[in-house]
Amino acid sequence: MRFLLRITFWLGLVLVLLPRDKTPESDKLPQIGAADAVQAATAAVSDMTQFCKRQPAACEVGGQAATIIGQRAQDGARKIYQIINDKKEQISNDKNEKTDKNDKKAPDHTGSIAMAGEGDAASSEAPRDTLSQDDLALEWRGPPAN
Repeated sequence: MRFLLRITFWLGLVLVLLPRDKTPESDKLPQIGAADAVQAATAAVSDMTQFCKRQPAACEVGGQAATIIGQRAQDGARKIYQIINDKKEQISNDKNEKTDKNDKKAPDHTGSIAMAGEGDAASSEAPRDTLSQDDLALEWRGPPAN
């Protein structure tokens, strides 16, 4: 709550101190010097500090309202944090599922050429005699002689 009050104060101060264009209407406005403005601001701050002494019931209700607003802000921030974390977990789980599906997929090789690191293991596991008896009965013909 104090943060909002500070931001409002400083933003208002910056807006007041920004240079303005001279217009015919600005000449009609009352002219206030910087010293007068500082003195008025000091008086306003002093009056605000005495407000709780003059109106204790209003200060008490205001304090309770500030506490409730602060609690709601914390709850809202906690909810947003949970939503962000849930989204992160969901994205992470989706990525893990995709990698698991890719890991379970059959390898893209036929076994006729050994994969890197397999060496002789592929040749010892693969069956040696894959020709049927009909294939073996055919007479072999080599390439034509040139």
